Amino acid sequence: MTRADLDKQPHEVAEMFDGVAERYDLTNTVLSFGQDRGWRRATRAALSLRPGERVLDVGAGTGVSTEELGRSGAFAVGADLSTGMLRAGRRARPEVPLVAGDALRLPFADETFDAVTISFALRNVVDVDGALRELGRVTRPGGRLVICEFSHPTNGPFHTVYMQYLMRSLPAVARSVSSNPDAYVYLAESIRAWPDQRGLAARLTGAGPWSRVGWRNLTGGVVALHRATKTSV
Repeated sequence: MTRADLDKQPHEVAEMFDGVAERYDLTNTVLSFGQDRGWRRATRAALSLRPGERVLDVGAGTGVSTEELGRSGAFAVGADLSTGMLRAGRRARPEVPLVAGDALRLPFADETFDAVTISFALRNVVDVDGALRELGRVTRPGGRLVICEFSHPTNGPFHTVYMQYLMRSLPAVARSVSSNPDAYVYLAESIRAWPDQRGLAARLTGAGPWSRVGWRNLTGGVVALHRATKTSV
């Protein structure tokens, strides 16, 4: 198995990411034309983290996003389903706490974190609504959620060019830099099948204990940050 299908079976997703782990960070930077660094900084800013708070980074991969969150002074811990990604992350960033964890069954007690985030990983979960509820379970009442995910460019001509890049150019570029270029065919297909900004906001509102849902676009809507607050009871 070199790539997952859009039914997103967890063992296939984990195996696929195991196969890209060694060059994952480099590949992302190349394919995003260096925009990935700015997306990580924007995610950290959207979480409004304060020193001493606890933040969970789900789908953390090699921990590069977790490392960015830690620059706020908060205690940041990353969780990921792929053991290959975690091994690569622990070698590259031994100071970043990384644990094995499924977004549908996180290994943390209720209301552990002041904030939670998931970047470019919610799209890969077999049960999106279940993941949103599980993120709510581990977040304290009044805590924040930020989802950083690929979305739909809002400009019509740019949207057309972007989709052509996804389906034609991205897999070709991946062949020159990735350890498992077939995985990036799945990446392109999963982005094309993902809901737009308004659709994800509606799904977030309807799943779990989230309120005050909003979003803002990055890079013309290539990526969107969705933010929500856990409803106090």
